[in-house]
Amino acid sequence: MTRQGKPLDVAAMAAGPVTDDLVLDLLGDVIDPELGVDIVNLGLVYGVDIGADAVVVRMTLTTPGCPLHAYLDDEVNRCLAQLPGAPQVLVDLVWEPQWEPRMMTDEAKRALGWFR
Repeated sequence: MTRQGKPLDVAAMAAGPVTDDLVLDLLGDVIDPELGVDIVNLGLVYGVDIGADAVVVRMTLTTPGCPLHAYLDDEVNRCLAQLPGAPQVLVDLVWEPQWEPRMMTDEAKRALGWFR
């Protein structure tokens, strides 16, 4: 398992608790196929709620009519299936606040050629 070329410590991950940082690290492998940038750096992930039996990922899409909704939902579930204890994964798709390009990280902006 890797996140953007960084190896994850699988043994530590399996032994440790599920944390926001771990979830976000795994979500870094969910790439928007139209933009070629992960959903975390695009600013599409608004939050993570970790419960006893489920992990809820609150996220949005670049536009309400985005045809990638089902694909991204499947990819979030695929990536988070690696979590210790295999909790249920729920994607809470929200539209407020509306996504804007300013929500992207500098890394995403560089990857898209906005600046160097």
